[in-house]
Amino acid sequence: MQFEHRKIGEILVEMGALAPAEVRLVLDQQSQSRQRFGETAIAHGQLSDELVAQALAQQFGLEYVDLDTIILDTELDATLPSELPIRYNFIALKKTDDGLVIAISDPTNVAELDELEMQLDTHLVCQVAARSKIAALLERSQGSKQVLQEVSEDFKLQLVKETDKGEEVLSIEKLTDDSSPIIRLIDSTLFDALNKRASDIHIESSPDGVQIKYRVDGVLFRATEPLDGRFQGPIISRIKVMSELDISERRIPQDGRFKVRMGTKSIDFRVSIMPSIFGEDAVIRILDKESIAKDLHGLTLDVLGVEGHELKRFRRMIREPYGMVLVTGPTGSGKTTTLYAALTEIYNEQEKIITIEDPVEYQLKGVVQIPVNEKKGLTFARGLRSILRHDPDKIMVGEIRDPETAQIAVQSALTGHLVFTTVHANNVFDVLGRFLHMGIDAYNFVSCLNCVAAQRLIRKICVHCKQTVTYDRQAFEESGLDYDQLKDHTFYEGAGCRECNGQGYHGRTAILELLDLNDDLRDLIINKAPVSRLKEAARASGTAFLRDAAVEKLLKGETTLAEINRVTFADQAGVRQ
Repeated sequence: MQFEHRKIGEILVEMGALAPAEVRLVLDQQSQSRQRFGETAIAHGQLSDELVAQALAQQFGLEYVDLDTIILDTELDATLPSELPIRYNFIALKKTDDGLVIAISDPTNVAELDELEMQLDTHLVCQVAARSKIAALLERSQGSKQVLQEVSEDFKLQLVKETDKGEEVLSIEKLTDDSSPIIRLIDSTLFDALNKRASDIHIESSPDGVQIKYRVDGVLFRATEPLDGRFQGPIISRIKVMSELDISERRIPQDGRFKVRMGTKSIDFRVSIMPSIFGEDAVIRILDKESIAKDLHGLTLDVLGVEGHELKRFRRMIREPYGMVLVTGPTGSGKTTTLYAALTEIYNEQEKIITIEDPVEYQLKGVVQIPVNEKKGLTFARGLRSILRHDPDKIMVGEIRDPETAQIAVQSALTGHLVFTTVHANNVFDVLGRFLHMGIDAYNFVSCLNCVAAQRLIRKICVHCKQTVTYDRQAFEESGLDYDQLKDHTFYEGAGCRECNGQGYHGRTAILELLDLNDDLRDLIINKAPVSRLKEAARASGTAFLRDAAVEKLLKGETTLAEINRVTFADQAGVRQ
């Protein structure tokens, strides 16, 4: 290698990263710290390790590489001895005719690089990257490699069978050979999905092979390249064995569940197997109760992300002495979490709160929680009848699915209980129609109803790769927004990085549409007024529609135009003209 004998301080001044006076200050600090120039500047907060890496690349005539912008070659990584990258602190980038291209943070350590070259028996082409990014990547890739290649003892997944006497650990070896690549594939997929915060794993068969996808923050993305089609049968069979389903039956859908113990943690998985034209597909829902418990620890309505003015109105409703609070939205829109937050806020020792849920996802302190068990005849309706004999003050019904449950819930609200419940509907007005179609008396229903909240979850821009973006007139007009009014506003999008799996989003926040039932609205509903008239009255009484709430998140820089259009309609009432 031909090194340039220029001082790193000079290069940093040329780059505009340091002023000459700051260089002298770092040199003074260096004489006391006895560390190198770059290390001293980083330690005292004068430089980021990224700028030091760029300067080192210039000093040694090497190329600088930003590890956030590249996709690692997992096959290449798998060919290297697993302990070398950590010992020599490098990332393998690609194989070229010149040799193996690697990212390092310290090009001054020539002796170590020569030693590595001998170990790998190949010529090394060095590029310089930030030390922190190399460390983060090594930590992540080693975690995956440990599971993928070894499924080491610490992370070995133990299949648990629930018996009448409690739980009994099934020996995987008894079921099939533990060294099977299919077992390692399924175990590593489950482990990887948990690490990536996935709520579901989709295993789809297609002409290209087997696709494995994860649903993260409500959106699917591919976890791996397609696997060879011949693995499809063994993968589905393995999942059926774990779920105690019929391996020989391939023509009808099957549903099952299994539990896995990973270290000290138990995780439930629900399985749905469905026949398709290319074989069978599987969807595995992950119910990681301990993670949910951690996420919901200290849960209040504030942490959901609902805007202040709506929050104030919703808090008033949940503190009413009796009546019904209805939360609506599609599956996975966070309805139950909102009700948990509401119950946590209103809990006190002077009142009895009882819930009936399917399943009980999180244990609430001081609250009696009953799980639905349809096999044994404990349905929502039957459980709700029993709850009323248990002297409750406040009741939460996980979901209203049938007229009988709806009828009992309305009666409970009319007889002095505060009832929290959810129902599947698209917006606050669809809920009214849904209940009336169940045969509920309109007068009784509107008399007991305090409020209806329609909810959606909207993805937040990843803070690690957030950048400004401009939208053209067409984008605004297609979204029903005023271009002239908003053209000077600063908008953001995520570029996509490792922290967000290249999606540009990380985490979700709630948007709420809250219909506060006043006497005018009650009269309109009983007199079967058209929805357009109900919307006018709702807006006049202070209701902000879902689209308004989504646009507010966009203007605050929390989400993107594409995301608000994905979750809400541009032509929905309440679009700002």
